[in-house]
Amino acid sequence: MTDSSPARPVVLDIWCELQCPDCHAALDDVRALRERYGDRLDVRLRHFPLEKHKHAYAAAQAAEEAVDQGKSWPYVEAVLARTEELAAKGEPLLLEVAAGLGLDAEEFDTALIDGRHLLIVDADQAEGKAIGVTGTPTYVINGERLDGGKSQEGLRERIEEIVDRLLA
Repeated sequence: MTDSSPARPVVLDIWCELQCPDCHAALDDVRALRERYGDRLDVRLRHFPLEKHKHAYAAAQAAEEAVDQGKSWPYVEAVLARTEELAAKGEPLLLEVAAGLGLDAEEFDTALIDGRHLLIVDADQAEGKAIGVTGTPTYVINGERLDGGKSQEGLRERIEEIVDRLLA
């Protein structure tokens, strides 16, 4: 019997920013996709902080520190669940979320001060602009860009169609 799973998972890039209410709304779809496909779908968070959200750039850097500390998705989901609070509290909320997840909040603070994750965030944003990302969330799968900033309606189904076809 041969293993029918592909050698490499299908990659889904999600251009996101952590102060975006639409990205928060998209979390249910992202969770459902991750649950449905497991390791056959590599869901990658790509940073696209928008100028209209004052704390989005710091949040993107904090998300990269969460990657370094081993809790990327739990951190992203926890911050997205509190987008309105992030708008009001700013960086102290980012540290509070880190501490709440058992991460080293002091190291988060240091990372935000020393800018160690700036290059990753800037590179993601530049790549997003280069491929036509203008808002968040935007999904890119198999070279196809799907804009979730205007509406989430039908996006999960469209992504599932593409993934199912690629995995077939």
